[in-house]
Amino acid sequence: MRKCLSALSLLVLLSGITSCNMLKKGKSKGTPDNGQLVGVAPAAKPNPGRLAGLVYIPPGTFHMGPSDEDINFNYTARNKQVSINGFWMDNTEITNNEYRQFVNWTRDSIALKELGYVKNTNGGGGDSAIAVDWTKLKDVKYDQSTLEKLGNKLMIDAPERLYGKIEVDPKKIVYHIEYFDLAEAAKIENKDVPRTKFIKRFDQAVYPDTLVWLRDFSYAYNEPMTKRYYSHPSFGNYPVVGVNWKQAVAFCHWRTQLLNTFLGKKKMAAESDFRLPSEAEWEYAARGGRTNSMYPWGNYYLRNKKGCLLANFKPGRGNYPEDGGFYTVRADAYWPNDFGLYNMSGNVAEWTGSYYYEGSYNLIHDMNPDIRYDAKDDDPPRMKRKVVRGGS
Repeated sequence: MRKCLSALSLLVLLSGITSCNMLKKGKSKGTPDNGQLVGVAPAAKPNPGRLAGLVYIPPGTFHMGPSDEDINFNYTARNKQVSINGFWMDNTEITNNEYRQFVNWTRDSIALKELGYVKNTNGGGGDSAIAVDWTKLKDVKYDQSTLEKLGNKLMIDAPERLYGKIEVDPKKIVYHIEYFDLAEAAKIENKDVPRTKFIKRFDQAVYPDTLVWLRDFSYAYNEPMTKRYYSHPSFGNYPVVGVNWKQAVAFCHWRTQLLNTFLGKKKMAAESDFRLPSEAEWEYAARGGRTNSMYPWGNYYLRNKKGCLLANFKPGRGNYPEDGGFYTVRADAYWPNDFGLYNMSGNVAEWTGSYYYEGSYNLIHDMNPDIRYDAKDDDPPRMKRKVVRGGS
């Protein structure tokens, strides 16, 4: 701890630097010439608003891992008391409608670029200096003529079309990601490594895998869910499924860029990155401030006093609909826990950002514990495992 948090305090005399907090009408008044330390605040204004759909999870401590009743699980992951700093979390699982906004944004950005609706920015050269002109989106109609202009860049190839119908190819809706690898840059052995070595770039197809309804349930008739669950408006507020870990990371990256681009236009300070929660954060949030309890609602029973089940899961052998949902349920179904989070037990499985390692509880820190590994494409499958929490 002492090694990680040690810092060298420096007093630096600066001259001729513009004071950002004194900008007015685009002009600088400079720092006061009074020989005093007055500080320089960022020019951007703080964001006073509360983001829609997020709830604040206050800092606290809890016993991470199995409760006393989970005897078998205690052999592989022992209970450990840890502390978690406060953070914001979506109060529901990401819904089909919310994820569709990401997919449509990616599709539209590709279409605008291919149609020539781009503009130059003040950045450097190359692709980084070009941005799509979103004001032209109203002019893009995905009709026959527009689809023909897009050609093979976004459309299904001719041999794969049904009855010759031109449609968008889900595999070609690809989102581009760029980020700075702070974990690698923080290593002592990398202190003299050029910054470019820590910039990561990759492309990710973002359309969800709708075939999971068939793949995960053998010898079962689920074709209607395959064809309609993601696309039909009746399921708009149901949790999105068929999203792999990299797609979830891409969604978080896009959501960060979407918000901070808007805040930048308003001259407001950028927000912290959206990301997947760590395993510890997820469990702490799921418990809702309770500790050593088997379920988020606190007691040892699966039903309330009226006999109603309190979550969406398989309550009995071959009995799926008794809890009110044959498949999934709305993302805001049932009562929330004490933090205001819905379906932290049951419904669909949820990704975390943590790497899955059986002995991780013996290694992790007791302050904001986490263990991550950015697996490479050629790594073995065991190095690509991530912790999954929640129901399924």
